Amino acid sequence: MGKSKRNSPKPGGNRAQRLAERKAALEQAAQAVTRPFEGLAAECDLVALREFVPSATATLKLSPEVAPERSVVLATVLPGAVAALVRAGDQPTGYVGTQVQFQGPDPAADLAAAILWTQSAEPGDSLTSVESVAGGPRLADVIDPGADLELTVHQDFDWWVPEGVTPDAQVAQTIEQAKQAIMPSARLELGADSVGAAWWVDAGEKAHVRWVRPENEDDLMQALARLHASGGLHMGEGSRFAGSFRTHGLLVPVFDLDPERHPSEWNEQAAEFGARLLAALATDSPLTSDERRSRDGLRSRQVTLR
Repeated sequence: MGKSKRNSPKPGGNRAQRLAERKAALEQAAQAVTRPFEGLAAECDLVALREFVPSATATLKLSPEVAPERSVVLATVLPGAVAALVRAGDQPTGYVGTQVQFQGPDPAADLAAAILWTQSAEPGDSLTSVESVAGGPRLADVIDPGADLELTVHQDFDWWVPEGVTPDAQVAQTIEQAKQAIMPSARLELGADSVGAAWWVDAGEKAHVRWVRPENEDDLMQALARLHASGGLHMGEGSRFAGSFRTHGLLVPVFDLDPERHPSEWNEQAAEFGARLLAALATDSPLTSDERRSRDGLRSRQVTLR
């Protein structure tokens, strides 16, 4: 009897295509960098800009070693979700996007490549996607790794069009459609002693704070469990701990909030929670039985984005 061909997919067939796609996905997952922005002062905000902030910009502080020819603005998303573009003008400006149409396994390296592209591209050019090279420049090589982002949060996408320029009808319609889908957002201002990046968003029936934290995930989970067991896992009246999600190697606690309150009204309560959390993080005694139960319950409500 001849060998069965049951396990040999026919070239060009649906099964062969699915297997090829699965193999490619596994290869990309194997190459993925677990914590791509580690070591950067702006790590938590970079994660927030990539994952859930709808519209924000910040001029990057480039490394002198890059010998920058023009300034570069970091943005949440650019028109068409391109990786980068160069805006024409008396002083051409580069723009790089964090939320892009095509994503590689190392978003930090991709951002670095996009930033470098803006320095030599012609005004008016755009870069649909970027493929960083293994061993190539890292983001910490092209920006000041110790610099925070001086963010401007927008409630629309009017900044897609240069000031003084009237967009054509199609561009104006695209901007209006994007504006209709945007959810009002703000970064909470918690003072110089605050840790991480706490972002408020009005989702309609509820508002939320997503607090991107830089601590080790296990350490942070234990601290959250200590607060939960003691009744301190909240941001004051009108708030409720909703759960957490993991992304880019970081843990992000999420709180449901009263949507009737302005985001600035949460600054003080969020700062108080932040102080409680830091105290819990500084506690090195073993978890009690109640705290272990709290930890197990919190883990069961945890979601992994990537």
